[in-house]
Amino acid sequence: MQRPIMRIFISIILFSFSLFATAQESLTPAQSKPDIGFSIIKTGKISVLEGLLKPGGSFLHKIDTNFSAFLIKHHDDYLLFDTGLGSQIDAQYDQEMPYWQRPFFSYDKTIIPASEQLRAAAYPSIKHVILSHSHWDHAGALGDFPEAIISVSADEMANITKPTTGAGGTWASQVSAKDIRWNSIVFQARPYKGYEKSLDLYQDGSIVLVPMAGHTAGSIGMFVTLDSGVCYFFIGDVAWTVDALKAGAAKFWAAGMIVDQHAHETQKSIQRVRTVMQDYPATVIVPAHDSQVQKLLGYFPDWIK
Repeated sequence: MQRPIMRIFISIILFSFSLFATAQESLTPAQSKPDIGFSIIKTGKISVLEGLLKPGGSFLHKIDTNFSAFLIKHHDDYLLFDTGLGSQIDAQYDQEMPYWQRPFFSYDKTIIPASEQLRAAAYPSIKHVILSHSHWDHAGALGDFPEAIISVSADEMANITKPTTGAGGTWASQVSAKDIRWNSIVFQARPYKGYEKSLDLYQDGSIVLVPMAGHTAGSIGMFVTLDSGVCYFFIGDVAWTVDALKAGAAKFWAAGMIVDQHAHETQKSIQRVRTVMQDYPATVIVPAHDSQVQKLLGYFPDWIK
């Protein structure tokens, strides 16, 4: 009789230790969500010649460029900065991208929309999307977030109300639905990290938007200061890589002619980011498409905090 009782006793002890270990793991920082943090939702990618993205890069070697959405958490609120590619991107691309641009502006066909990834991870519905600008690879999933308010700068609304096609266009198939709830961001005359105007989204200094005209007239950037105190600067498509920023280089000339609405203003925005890098060297710059930066930070469902 003693052996069965002893086995039961040992089993209970081992089971208790297992429960304790599981509880401890659930409390570790790696598993917990931050009060203020972000996660990079990679929706797709494409491999392109390095020389098109980096000054002095090889035209024989290819590197990845990402199409990402950025999930921002502010206490109990979740918002997206850009949407990446969405569930309808194939039809949108077929309709809006001219054939002559397709060899240069495309995407790998394996797409995992942000909405699908969030749903699989049991996240609540996104109620707010902020677009860095309204190009096809940033606004492509607006239709996947029907409950969200879509915020863009007031200057960007001109592109949205008069959509155009191509890699440098704002596509009607993405932005013209009657049920999209647009919200115009109006910046205030409050300087922030060298920018004359800004908008403190939560009035606590944690998430601050700034105008970055050039790539489009209404492009915006977003500073996010995390629980750790580290500040990240999401710059949209002002530059495609941090390496290009460090060199102060514009986009490859042919690509820039297609996608940058105002080349001179884009260069001014590049210089402003470089000034931030110089004056606030601890600030981490995150271009929308820089796969090297994003890979180092990690992807959803992991949090940067």
